Amino acid sequence: MEALRTPDERFENLHGYAFQPHYLDSLPGYEGLRLHYLDEGPVDAEKVFLCLHGNPTWSYLWRRMIPIITAAGHRVVAPDLFGYGRSDKPVDPEVHSFDFHRGTVTALIEALDLDRITLTVHEWGGTVGLTVPPAMPERFSGLFVMSTLLATGRPLPEGYRDWKRISAEDEDLNVRAVMARTNRILNFGECNAYGAPFPDARYKTALRVVPSLIPAADDAPGAALSREALAWLGEAWRGSGVMMFGARDPLIGQRRMMELVNAIPSMADPFVFEHVGHFTPEWGDEFTVRALQVLAEQDAIRAAAEDQDDADGDGDGGDAPDGPGGDG
Repeated sequence: MEALRTPDERFENLHGYAFQPHYLDSLPGYEGLRLHYLDEGPVDAEKVFLCLHGNPTWSYLWRRMIPIITAAGHRVVAPDLFGYGRSDKPVDPEVHSFDFHRGTVTALIEALDLDRITLTVHEWGGTVGLTVPPAMPERFSGLFVMSTLLATGRPLPEGYRDWKRISAEDEDLNVRAVMARTNRILNFGECNAYGAPFPDARYKTALRVVPSLIPAADDAPGAALSREALAWLGEAWRGSGVMMFGARDPLIGQRRMMELVNAIPSMADPFVFEHVGHFTPEWGDEFTVRALQVLAEQDAIRAAAEDQDDADGDGDGGDAPDGPGGDG
């Protein structure tokens, strides 16, 4: 498989991104490709926040949130999906598929043997990532969801259809300019950092292809998995959960994101920020502490309920689920 690797010097002295790189060269099913990920905080932490970025971003997206999460004693693992960041970039558009990117997530979880995962997702990272817990429920305990949707085959929102068209038509998408136009809080160095992994059009195959991979028809690849995941999250998921999004998100819109919140009974009331657009994690220093508090409160309530069940003699394991997500 032909793939490009962005030169290391492109990642030197990036604004706010002084994290140690980690690599996996031998993920099963992805031999010959090198995956980059961040791994911050204590390895033996009680919780692991697995952060999955969207398009056209990469693990740089999480730079504001990582220090806050690790300061609370948690571990953060944030990969660059193939085609993004410091990970290798397959140049053949046919390589990129819903299953290709979803499989990267499951392979990473198994390679690092992650459990007690709080799945932390944005946009494309949520579209593929939220289909993973039903396949390995024993590894997940929480959901931290931002500006995303489970694409079950319904028509996509108009804003996302426009983004899909723009991405496909622009062979050399100017990532720096996209981030500058849509995130007025970013400085020049931050906008440049988002474009760092993509020196020229050859490195941008994923940027062009991934928006078209979001299932928009019942028989589209990934649509059935997404329907199954939505049903499972509504019926079997018992872990904690919180969703945050911007009222000014032009791609997905509040209605579709509220539908996702309402479909998952254990989700807390969402945080909706009037001044925020699509790239919610860029405002992470405003809301991450609040999100951690909500998740911790939910965990405490669930633990107290489980203790009460044990005290009442109902915790003998007869019909108890294997984890927060049940037995799948």
